Amino acid sequence: MASQWIETVTELSLGLARKLPGKYLVRNGHEFELKSIRPQDHGGLHKDKVEAWLTKRREHLGALQERLASEHRHTMLVVLQGMDGAGKDSLILNVMTGMNPQGTKVVSFKKPSEIELAHDYLWRVHMAIPSRGQVGVFNRSHYEDVLVARVHADTLDTNGMKGDPTKREFWDNRLQDIRDFEAYLGRQGIHILKVMLHMSPECQQERLLRRLHRPDKRWKFDESDLAERQFWPAYQTAYEEAIRATATEHAPWLVVPSNKKWYSRLVVMEALIAKLESLSPEPPPPSPEILENLGRLEAKIKASKIPG
Repeated sequence: MASQWIETVTELSLGLARKLPGKYLVRNGHEFELKSIRPQDHGGLHKDKVEAWLTKRREHLGALQERLASEHRHTMLVVLQGMDGAGKDSLILNVMTGMNPQGTKVVSFKKPSEIELAHDYLWRVHMAIPSRGQVGVFNRSHYEDVLVARVHADTLDTNGMKGDPTKREFWDNRLQDIRDFEAYLGRQGIHILKVMLHMSPECQQERLLRRLHRPDKRWKFDESDLAERQFWPAYQTAYEEAIRATATEHAPWLVVPSNKKWYSRLVVMEALIAKLESLSPEPPPPSPEILENLGRLEAKIKASKIPG
């Protein structure tokens, strides 16, 4: 049914753009199946039209972010996940370009350091949560601890943790911990949008080859990515389990077709705009003293001279 809808759409309008995130938003994951989202879907849209649209919408996104920062009441956190080559870095660059860097925070989670390993696995995540008024992006996140760690459970060092990583119960408990953690964040005014950039293995292969062949992209190539491709089915299962267990109203998942990067950027940008609009951020009102003395202050500014 979804594919029929996608194939009939050719024109991009504000009404259509606003509806796109809803096609991929998962608020209750109990019956979610990853195969229900086709990685090659692109809404029947055209790349040039979408890129022009993104340019126009960045200004609106930037204005919303400025109001969020000035209100200093809510926090917006975007959690980005996806297989290697899914387009996480380029999405951050393209979607966040219109925002003021002073009001944004991007954190990339790599292999845990010795200090991080000395704490519980959510410690470093909690330390990285953006402050009030900020839009934060996690490039990979706490979900690595139920994705990579689960796929390679035989190598996980439990280091005093309870449970057996080779048993389902261990991962069910960890997913419940994440669900509870995100519920806690939600009660603190931290609004979460989790994004899975869903691409096909064929698309990943093409992008890895592109990295290898392009001198300006070659620095991103890592031979270990080829080894991880062998675990593709296991990763897809781990993603499906994670989404089923942690998709909620306050922390939904957006599972975005990502074979076409320009389409995934469109869907994520519109989802972020919709979320920020729902918060209705407004700058604080000026003090009554300023309002009562506008004329005097204006005259004072005009009369001010620079010593020279």
